Amino acid sequence: MDTREMNRRAMRILEEWDPFAIGTDLYDTEIVGVVGALQVLDDPSDLAKKIQSIYEFSFEKWIPLERCVEISYKLLALKFEAKCII
Repeated sequence: MDTREMNRRAMRILEEWDPFAIGTDLYDTEIVGVVGALQVLDDPSDLAKKIQSIYEFSFEKWIPLERCVEISYKLLALKFEAKCII
């Protein structure tokens, strides 16, 4: 799996995640930010905090860190799968 494919899969995971229950098609900007953070972060806690920050900045609403950690583990599993296949 190359980086582009990993990014596409990460975007699909994030598109399905609807942390504010407002509809899955309203998070495009945040998804791009999280995928960018995924490129440089390998620690689930660091990525979770970044996810929390990105969504909070855009929506001025707070997501519990535990929910961000859940999604960060999914994204990092995808990232490490991509690294192992390359």
